Amino acid sequence: MITKPLTTAGTRAAKKRSLYASEKWWGYLFIAPPFIGLTVFLLYPLLTSLYYSFTIFDFSSPPQFVGTENYKRALFEDPLVWKTLWNTFYAALCVPIGMAVSLLIAIMLNQNLKGKNVFRMLFFLPTICSIVAMSLIWQWIFNSDYGLLNYFLSLLGIEGPAWLTDEHWAMPAMIFQGVWGGLGISIIMYLAALGNVPTSLYEAATMDGAGAWKKFVHITVPGISPITFFILVTSLIAALQDFPRFVLMTGGGPNFSTTTIVYYLYTTAFEYNEMGYASAISWFIGIIIMVIILLNFLLSKRWVHYN
Repeated sequence: MITKPLTTAGTRAAKKRSLYASEKWWGYLFIAPPFIGLTVFLLYPLLTSLYYSFTIFDFSSPPQFVGTENYKRALFEDPLVWKTLWNTFYAALCVPIGMAVSLLIAIMLNQNLKGKNVFRMLFFLPTICSIVAMSLIWQWIFNSDYGLLNYFLSLLGIEGPAWLTDEHWAMPAMIFQGVWGGLGISIIMYLAALGNVPTSLYEAATMDGAGAWKKFVHITVPGISPITFFILVTSLIAALQDFPRFVLMTGGGPNFSTTTIVYYLYTTAFEYNEMGYASAISWFIGIIIMVIILLNFLLSKRWVHYN
């Protein structure tokens, strides 16, 4: 009389354990692809580049350990590292300029105007276009001989400069192109943020006699600050690693005036075959980016307001 219930209970427990085990393995199976992908394409290259940064490695012979020589060379012996780093921060001016322009356009498009959806589409269109196509178009626009920009300047009696071949004008031209290229996503994000600012706050401010500028400073700016912070961080990360459009439009010239630090890293690794030194530069860049982003997160507590 007692044996059968115990046997049944034992069978049920065994089935539960079997079911639990099968569910556990299904869980492992589902997390395996991203885990393998992160290991193969992120963790392994990261650790490998860290190892190579302490070696001399040129693809043709095994890596030779040299300690911190590559880092000493980058910091104290190679002036191009600092020149290209300066170029990178100079080019990153497109981030604050682009954010200000995007916010202004978003505020205009947030009004009850006819055809605003068409303008939203036009501003977002460059975002979905190939960077190669856009770079070639802008290369034609900036061409000093037959470019569209110098043609319009000539109609005003102004002789346009050699935008991409003059080292004084090449980087400002690239900054202008960078601002234009980044408007689309920023405008869409700002439009979404502006739509979430409570209209009751503006109504209360109007009753208190606040003008448009005070409403903007005390209501709009704090209300959209989380999106502003997100755009700032993501745009800075992208700008500090930007180099494809520089390769396509200027080739880093003239006289290294548009060579960014990542472009220099690329040429060091794949043109000069100095993989060890390039790995050291990459870690140098990575540390700088991490410090900048960390500072942004620390300072965000002072100006980012979450509702």
